[in-house]
Amino acid sequence: MIDKDSKDPLEWVSMVIVNSKPSIGTTTDGEGIFRFDELEVGRYSIELYYMGYESKTVSNILIGAGKEVVLEIEMTESLVKLDEVIISAERQNGEVINKMAAVSARSFSVEETKRYAGSFNDPSRMASSYAGVSGSPEGDNDIVIRGNSPRGLLWRLEGIEIPNPNHFAEEGATGGPISILNGNVLSDSDFFTGAFPSEYGNAYSGVFDIKLRKGNNEKREYSFQAGVLGLDASMEGPFKKGSSASYLVNYRYSSLSLLNAMGIKIAGDAVPKFQDASFNLSFPTLKYGTFNLFGVGGISNINEGDTSYTNDFATGMGVIGLGHTYFLNKNTYIRTVLAVTGSSNKWKYNEPDTSDTFILKAREDFVYVNGRAAVTLNKKLDARNAMQLGLIYSRLTYDLESANYDNDLDRLVVDINDKGATDQLQGFLSWKYRVNDKLTIYPGVHYLRLFLNDNYSIEPRLGLKWQVAPNQSVNAGVGMHSKVETISNYLAQHTYPEGGVVQHNKDLGFTKARHYVLGYENMLSKNLMLRLELYYQQLYAVPIEDSANSTFSALNYTYGYTTRPLANKGTGTNYGIDLTLEKFFSNNYYFLATASLYESKYVAGDGIERGTRFNGSYVVNALGGKEFNIGRGTKARVFSVSAKGSWAGGRRYTPIDLDESREKGYTVRDESRAFEEQADAFMRFDLKLALRRDKKKTTRVWELDIQNVTNRLNMAGDYYDSSKDEIVTYTQLGFLPTLSYRIEF
Repeated sequence: MIDKDSKDPLEWVSMVIVNSKPSIGTTTDGEGIFRFDELEVGRYSIELYYMGYESKTVSNILIGAGKEVVLEIEMTESLVKLDEVIISAERQNGEVINKMAAVSARSFSVEETKRYAGSFNDPSRMASSYAGVSGSPEGDNDIVIRGNSPRGLLWRLEGIEIPNPNHFAEEGATGGPISILNGNVLSDSDFFTGAFPSEYGNAYSGVFDIKLRKGNNEKREYSFQAGVLGLDASMEGPFKKGSSASYLVNYRYSSLSLLNAMGIKIAGDAVPKFQDASFNLSFPTLKYGTFNLFGVGGISNINEGDTSYTNDFATGMGVIGLGHTYFLNKNTYIRTVLAVTGSSNKWKYNEPDTSDTFILKAREDFVYVNGRAAVTLNKKLDARNAMQLGLIYSRLTYDLESANYDNDLDRLVVDINDKGATDQLQGFLSWKYRVNDKLTIYPGVHYLRLFLNDNYSIEPRLGLKWQVAPNQSVNAGVGMHSKVETISNYLAQHTYPEGGVVQHNKDLGFTKARHYVLGYENMLSKNLMLRLELYYQQLYAVPIEDSANSTFSALNYTYGYTTRPLANKGTGTNYGIDLTLEKFFSNNYYFLATASLYESKYVAGDGIERGTRFNGSYVVNALGGKEFNIGRGTKARVFSVSAKGSWAGGRRYTPIDLDESREKGYTVRDESRAFEEQADAFMRFDLKLALRRDKKKTTRVWELDIQNVTNRLNMAGDYYDSSKDEIVTYTQLGFLPTLSYRIEF
């Protein structure tokens, strides 16, 4: 049990299990630690009381037989100092963890990633259910927030920026078909969709701030899961009996790869192979603070082809870091993180020539290794004021090589061939000022500098939360945000027909945005919340092709790099309304309904305002689930069903110029009609069935997660097929049932 602002342990906090007969209660010790023993399996809510602090309720904690539940609970100091008055503030699900967040933010729990239909225990897929967010029609984990390119997203882990944490990820992308982040090791984390606090930089659309949970420091526990996607094993516990130090380790291996090695080829010869691992080791000390050594990593590859082509693609991503939290006094602590992060993309594509000899058409070999250090000073000045002051330094090293076949020059052309290093520096100041028990203001500023070309950005931020009634609040946020381009974009080179080579974009600046958000939240009842947000975003200094006839803008691409000459002269505008109605889990059921209406526009070199690739105009999601208790005693089981339906405007795309494509023999698009066409509405329905059984010391779960139940083939893209002399449309993955079995003990 800790103070929300200072993280100082709270002693003698009283707590009681709601509706327990006879009453079951306990208190925290001198280190803020508490324990409930001998609870039966099921769901519980806990009420907490502490003099001088707002009382709190933590709801629907799931207790199973196979694992103990470890909670870290934060309490907020009250501004009202009357001995006979208790201020009651029940914690609502989804309440953001970051103490400096005022608007466009939501926390998510590990249980939610496991509960939602279609999520695959993946936070990326779960986030696509939130208001203002749409997923990818290709089935990837790309996250489109309020009409922005997914490239505007920041991924953080344990307070440090990390590479794209997805298998089979393209260069410069933020998504991929399978997440490396495993729900078995995640703690409650935050997701931001706009006007985020000044702690976060190098992003203009949103932030995924991921936390790893600590292993159980009192008991060794294990879990094993086998399913269509992979084999998964976890273990956690204390390093030795009586020690407060703990470990948590998880490993996963692709099931399809294993079956293929045994000669069982369910997916044919083109088998997606992947494996990943995560760990978090925690070492609390009496004098020197708490250390945690953590890591996440994964590798993946796929080899496919026939007589007409071969395509070999491999990716890798890894993070290893050391975190340290040290309390200078009860109201001040320093959090330091040192980490090394890395990512790689390797790709080779071949096609036969007229003599059926395979020749190289494209190759890519990108390796990034980054050293990062982040230091944050957190200080609670008093019950009204808290502040954060931080510095983030990154040493960015790269070894990049890429070449593509130029059909006009009829030869392979090198696009990138560069190796080196540069530096990036960020700094921030955040302040939280509680004017009174109803009004809180969050001013701040963020600084970002890239030493590769000496570009920098100073970004003021401001948030506000006004509790207009016990169950209603008005929130507002405004701020500047910017995003560094991928190193490959700065170093890409253009080759002229006569042989000259030039790097057009080495001095390219950042994409920048101003966010304005106004929100309203109403707790209609204890477990039912209504949230409404209006937003307006001005994007400027957007990289565009510096030509009066060009329609190219960086706001429209999702991955890769370009050799075009770019200038920070483009603009964009996103505006819309997000609506959320959420029934938090109670009485064995829950639901979440979201609707978003929006417009996403851009202006490129030709000066014409157009809809962006991501201007779908609307997104509607509805999901829900219910648990059914079956049987009693040793035969007791819990059957759960959850479903999700999505309806969204289709992605926009540039039509193919059929005549020119026929003439050149490959796909040529009519750039003068950029993103004029729109795919049919995206529709999809997912269903998840689960059966949980708790025995004396084990929990067993059977799950059937069915993706795209109706087998609707949503359009993912199109291309010109010269062998058929026609435009071919390809679609998203259809009906996909995945079965899994998990045991915890």
